[in-house]
Amino acid sequence: MHALIIVDLQYDFLPNGALAVPFGDEIIEKVNRIQNDYDLVVATQDWHPAGHKSFASAHPGHQPFEIVDLDGLEQVLWPDHCVQGNRGAELTDLLDTRRIEAIFRKGTDPHIDSYSGFFDNGKRKNTGLAGYLRDRDITAVSVCGLAADYCVYFTALDALAQGFDTYIAEEAVRPIDASAYRDKRTTFLQRGGKLR
Repeated sequence: MHALIIVDLQYDFLPNGALAVPFGDEIIEKVNRIQNDYDLVVATQDWHPAGHKSFASAHPGHQPFEIVDLDGLEQVLWPDHCVQGNRGAELTDLLDTRRIEAIFRKGTDPHIDSYSGFFDNGKRKNTGLAGYLRDRDITAVSVCGLAADYCVYFTALDALAQGFDTYIAEEAVRPIDASAYRDKRTTFLQRGGKLR
């Protein structure tokens, strides 16, 4: 059984969003189209409380995209984005949600960021996604969505580490930084991941 994991197709990651991924809107139609190719479809949703420590605004004197130490972990400081209850945190209305069986929210702890749909960045808490997939006899996953060089990449790495046969659905991802994604894609492939 093969599942599709749709990562963070939210307004704040789309054009004019608080943390827009270049050309992020181009993948929505593709994501909608490929859903029928899978036995199970789930999604992730960035769901930050206001004042999240990954936000530059929570660190006076710092600017977005600076890197700081956050409780022992390297942290990119982001513009405020995907704040719980705000429109920017909503999944885009253009996403066909009829086949999405469950949505896994991440980044809910104000003290640690969470790129992966499986764990926070320190692997201190898990979202329950791996258990959910196993309970449905899923052995393979394909990951799509935004952004390819952050949340898609780390979700895919954690899927590999959890023992799933893991693919990145290349036509249905877009990165923040294309060159960074090329390097991360190489790492993903070296660890046994595949492209689809």
